[in-house]
Amino acid sequence: MADPRDAPPRPEPDCSGPTCITCSDAAVPVTVLRLLDGDLAEVDPGTGVPEEVSVALVDAAVGDVLLVHAGEAIAKPDA
Repeated sequence: MADPRDAPPRPEPDCSGPTCITCSDAAVPVTVLRLLDGDLAEVDPGTGVPEEVSVALVDAAVGDVLLVHAGEAIAKPDA
């Protein structure tokens, strides 16, 4: 059996594209309506129905536009 330490190094993922490198889904822009307890926020995804998402990975404020993937805010595009 081959030793895994002899395998060539994996290239670093290219996270500069518009989609998730794990599942190929795109992040959705949303606007923060209000901040909730527990690193959560109520956001407007543009559908007319507010959603609750985690903002644990970003510094969010009311009115901010965030990119959300799988219920997690992952970036502030204007930051």
